[in-house]
Amino acid sequence: MYQALRVSRSEFVPVRNLSYHVRQWGEPSTDRPPLVLLHGWMDVAASWQFVVDAMKDERWVIAPDFRGFGLTDGGKVDNYWMPDYLADLDWLLDHYAGDRPIDLVGHSMGGNVSMQYSGVRPQRIRRLVNLEGFGMPALKPEQAPERYGKWIDEIKRLHRGEMNLASYSAVDGVARRLMKTNPRLSQDKADWLAAHWSVAKPHGDSGDRWEILGDPAHKIINAHIFRVDEMLALYASITAPVLAVEASDDSLSLWWKGRYSLDEYHERLKKIPDVRIGRVEDAGHMLHHDQPARVAELIEDFFAA
Repeated sequence: MYQALRVSRSEFVPVRNLSYHVRQWGEPSTDRPPLVLLHGWMDVAASWQFVVDAMKDERWVIAPDFRGFGLTDGGKVDNYWMPDYLADLDWLLDHYAGDRPIDLVGHSMGGNVSMQYSGVRPQRIRRLVNLEGFGMPALKPEQAPERYGKWIDEIKRLHRGEMNLASYSAVDGVARRLMKTNPRLSQDKADWLAAHWSVAKPHGDSGDRWEILGDPAHKIINAHIFRVDEMLALYASITAPVLAVEASDDSLSLWWKGRYSLDEYHERLKKIPDVRIGRVEDAGHMLHHDQPARVAELIEDFFAA
């Protein structure tokens, strides 16, 4: 199994009636701003371990489990909303950073949270690295009726137990699932991640089964259509320099099959006053697992500039 070079410590912080689980590496310093790492959808804070280990410099790193992921409470809700992640992040920064600007890195969903939050609270962000946080395809207002109906139907399916996540008889089943989803993930890293992505829980007469640490309610679509104009207004309000990093595998073509492309994403990025684009070769969407040394290098070089 992978052996962590820098061991994290865990604590729980009260955030908006939730108990938020946060991992930290290193110690607070007056010389450098805190580095905050935000994980993606159905991921956990521990997922950053490989990148933290690959960093050349020791610094204070803070990585929360978002609500309903990892060891953070979900609040017993049956669907989740993007604005809640922004408010949660604001509370966490009140706790850890106070008035100090931070360096921020987000992957996928965490990248989208990072971009939107940086437009809402530009004064709190010194520099921002967005790892494959592309946003969503544009939707039209006339799609709203169907989308609201689908949202309601999915909530009903959730309450009937039809959207539950798969469970596994042993933790190595979780590791195999991770490697199937990401063929570049090595066995040692998959074994390490599996123990942080899942937990053993009693399942009646069948004994313990390993469950993914992610609330299935995250699978419910957002009731509102994605507003590109609103997102672009947030992008335009970002004052921090931004590094938008892409993997060599084109995730957008795989996911959206022509409905949303890298070219369209690059057009959206032009709204950001100070942005540059980076690329990680031989990597897919989970680029922080595939090429942690290269991702760490990009992050450290950008924050040092």
